[in-house]
Amino acid sequence: MSELVFLKLGGSLITDKHTEAMLRPEVVRRIVQEIAEARQAKPDLQILLGHGSGSFGHVPAKKYGTRQGVHTPEQWRGFVEVWRYASALNQAIMGALQAVADQPAIAFAPVSSVLVAGGRVQSWNLEPLRAALAAGLLPVVYGDVVFDSEIGGTILSTEDLFEHLAAELRPARILLAGSDAGVYTRYPDGEVVAHITPASYAGMAALPGASAATDVTGGMASKVEGMLRIVKALPECRVSIFSGVEAGNIRNALLGESLGTTLSAR
Repeated sequence: MSELVFLKLGGSLITDKHTEAMLRPEVVRRIVQEIAEARQAKPDLQILLGHGSGSFGHVPAKKYGTRQGVHTPEQWRGFVEVWRYASALNQAIMGALQAVADQPAIAFAPVSSVLVAGGRVQSWNLEPLRAALAAGLLPVVYGDVVFDSEIGGTILSTEDLFEHLAAELRPARILLAGSDAGVYTRYPDGEVVAHITPASYAGMAALPGASAATDVTGGMASKVEGMLRIVKALPECRVSIFSGVEAGNIRNALLGESLGTTLSAR
């Protein structure tokens, strides 16, 4: 039977988050090759790929406060600027998937299909995305601006999108590949926590540290909390938060190797 896996490429992995609109092309080339290798090694593997915005979307988003709402003409211009940067990064990723790895990838831009209210997804027609998976294609989503019926506009991170998609598509695994080795007991010099459950997370002395770079959609703590909501709702799903920096890690994670921090219902 086919296995559906969500894979997110973190913005800190594919871009230099300290330099505006700076792609890491050599990292992207390696990653798309690893995705292709995993798909070749396991032909029944279904992957829904997502990527963060990194130093592309987060910088204008912080400037205009887009995550908090969009109301004024200046904020709407900022909304468009964030969209332009997020779209540019997506085009770079899509280009590498095709040119470097010859993958049948197709992008689903959230701004054109997702409507939200107060930051929560209200409607999203997933039939085209389901059809792409059924056809053996590689659908790609990404952090993007969206229209919000309560606050005008906002930003949904890839994790936000994954939360909604997980409830609908029920993936077996969710892989979050970033620049960190996992969830640390203390950021950035603590130890990596091997396993987190909703119960153990509630008992942790302190929340995992926030990102050291510009990140308007929250740091590690919000990622962990979002993923724990998923595993509570889908106990059969397991989440891995791991480093995509080391060559082979993304391929190996796709093929089932346990890396970094595992999140599960129990």
